[in-house]
Amino acid sequence: MGRVGTAVRAGAVVGAAALAMAAGVPGAARAEGTAPQPSPTYRAADGAKAVEGKPSTADAPLLEAGSLYKDTLAPGERFYRLVLEKDGSNVYVSAVVRPARGAKASSSDGIEVEIMTTAGRSCPDSTGRASFGYDPAPIGAAGVRWGAEDADCAPPGVYYAKVTRTSAKGSDQSPWPLELRVQREPGRGAGVPTTAPSTWPSGAPSLPGSEAVARTGGTGFNDARALGAGVWRDEMRPGQTRYYRVPLDWGQQLGLSAELAAAKMTKQYGSASGGLTVSLYTPYRSLISDKDTSYDGKQAGITLEKTPPVAYENRFANDRAVQSVSIAGWYYVVVTMGGKVAEFTEDATPVPLTLRTEVSGTPAEAPAYKESLAAGGFGVGAEDRAAAKDGLTAPEAAEAAEKGSVMRVVAGAGFGTGTLLLLVLGGWILLARRGGATAG
Repeated sequence: MGRVGTAVRAGAVVGAAALAMAAGVPGAARAEGTAPQPSPTYRAADGAKAVEGKPSTADAPLLEAGSLYKDTLAPGERFYRLVLEKDGSNVYVSAVVRPARGAKASSSDGIEVEIMTTAGRSCPDSTGRASFGYDPAPIGAAGVRWGAEDADCAPPGVYYAKVTRTSAKGSDQSPWPLELRVQREPGRGAGVPTTAPSTWPSGAPSLPGSEAVARTGGTGFNDARALGAGVWRDEMRPGQTRYYRVPLDWGQQLGLSAELAAAKMTKQYGSASGGLTVSLYTPYRSLISDKDTSYDGKQAGITLEKTPPVAYENRFANDRAVQSVSIAGWYYVVVTMGGKVAEFTEDATPVPLTLRTEVSGTPAEAPAYKESLAAGGFGVGAEDRAAAKDGLTAPEAAEAAEKGSVMRVVAGAGFGTGTLLLLVLGGWILLARRGGATAG
């Protein structure tokens, strides 16, 4: 009897966890009259180190490759110090700024990351920029030190990363949380191409039309939901931003679309410019492309052109959108539903979001590097493909590696509520039967 009681109590704990997980799955049942939940807060990076950028290079704090940092950023400049090696490696410094909910920001506001020498010269082609659209959603930009491709910044020694936040007079002037990430790409080996490709397969993607699978997007880059090729279902409310990640190996291309279904209207007519925005980011959180469209409560959609195939030599192209697709790894898809949509739709009823993703091209052999890409957070391995198949966020994938395949299945958010509950109830019954047989 004692074992039966223990089994039931254990089942109750598992059941509660399963119910909590099911509540986050699109399409899960909701109690009538339940108040709409606010958009989840951006999940900051686990283990990020606190740092304080300085308004000048004097006493600028050190940022190390392979590390994540947190700071705050008011309008103006902040400096950070880098100590770089002479090994032909490239270093990427990304900055993600997060406006407060409802903060006022205009399209002239944004963020810039620049890599500088101690002489005050900007490393050529090092500066990354991003600006706000119609909503104050988080944005990211990255600066790059091209160790092998840039003679001016190839020598070892001290460099500076300058992060600048621009802000119009009427915009929010308060400090916003800032996340910094430093990634290192090893130096190239012999035989790696050093000239831009002349042509590549391009054009509109051939998007799938299969049944949608539920995948709840993350709150930011750190908990973005993994996707592979397929059709994916989520739901959104006005002002909400969802994050997803897709592994792209060498030689592969990504095509995608996002569509909002009809909403429940509170007014006969309404329309929001930028009611739907889709952005695509690199593995080092630099913007590749973005596109927006208006939304009036009726069906709306956006399709992005296929990326070039991931290739090392893309970085030598003149087109920034081609330059960015130059390393294998997780590419991020960011979808925002405009806050203005709340003026004419019922916020208590979320709007279905459908994502269609095409991953084309057979994975090619990686370029010759002096070291493994994995240490810098780049490349695509078996674990990444498994995470995409199961729909795991990075924290879930790390937990799955520790706890085994059962956690990977549950965390994937691909089960409907009914199926998940049947699994839990089945586990209770099995445990109870085993306990009763032992007692007898």
